[in-house]
Amino acid sequence: MKKLITTKFKVLILCLLCTFADIVVQASEVLTMGVFPRRNSVVTVKMFTPLSRYLSEQLGVTVKLETAKNFPAFWENVMSKRYDIVHYNQLHYILSQKSVGYKVFAKNEEFGQSYIQSSIIVRKDSGFNTIADLKGKRVIFGGGKLAMVAFVGVKLLLMENGLKESDYQTVIARNPPNSSLAVFFKKAEAGGVGDIALTVPSVTKRVNANEMKYLASGHGQAHIPWAYSPNVKDDMKEKIVAEFIKMSSVPEGKKVLKKAGMSGILAAEDKDYDDSRVIYRKYKNLLN
Repeated sequence: MKKLITTKFKVLILCLLCTFADIVVQASEVLTMGVFPRRNSVVTVKMFTPLSRYLSEQLGVTVKLETAKNFPAFWENVMSKRYDIVHYNQLHYILSQKSVGYKVFAKNEEFGQSYIQSSIIVRKDSGFNTIADLKGKRVIFGGGKLAMVAFVGVKLLLMENGLKESDYQTVIARNPPNSSLAVFFKKAEAGGVGDIALTVPSVTKRVNANEMKYLASGHGQAHIPWAYSPNVKDDMKEKIVAEFIKMSSVPEGKKVLKKAGMSGILAAEDKDYDDSRVIYRKYKNLLN
């Protein structure tokens, strides 16, 4: 009897050790979630930390949030597949899908919209009423040459309305909100942004939107995407997709999305970004 109890005790200990080992393995697994510097790094971390914590709880692994100081630095990380889950713009996606195999699975909904348009903003007191009025002026683009909405789409708008690259001065802001601020404070005559630029809290806290206006908008496309790296295991990919799409329908998920500046998050697939591909091709063709 004593020998039997001892054997059962050893088996129990072994089971507990195996369970503990399994928990340690799960806890040690880390997914890096990269969020592009659409806003400054301090704001980005504040907005997306609740999401990384939520996903850590739901997925049973550590989801580590990262951003970058600027678009070029962020893009280097994308191309090296540093990020397991990545939130970036449409051009980032279509280029990284082709070159390193990232796959889109979701897209933002912001202010009730699942699409976004490239836009040009000016001050109302500028006297500018058409794109032609910007000839010889200083135009500031938010985010750099890989900014799909605030650079590529806006450049295409300018070219389609008769302005060549040499017809205006190109200035690059670190991110789209900085572009809006530069126009408001008269550091530039016009700014390349998205069509929600004048409703973004980081802008409205410092800018009187009533003194600004949209000079032009166009080239709508699916909202900014979420994708996962080809390095992520298949079973984890399924869990990631399920948890993201579920967020819009559960109370805690809705709170997390609101803190990240989203009214919802929707399923997405590669063909949703065909409009972005068309816009980019038109831009490249006219540029050449």
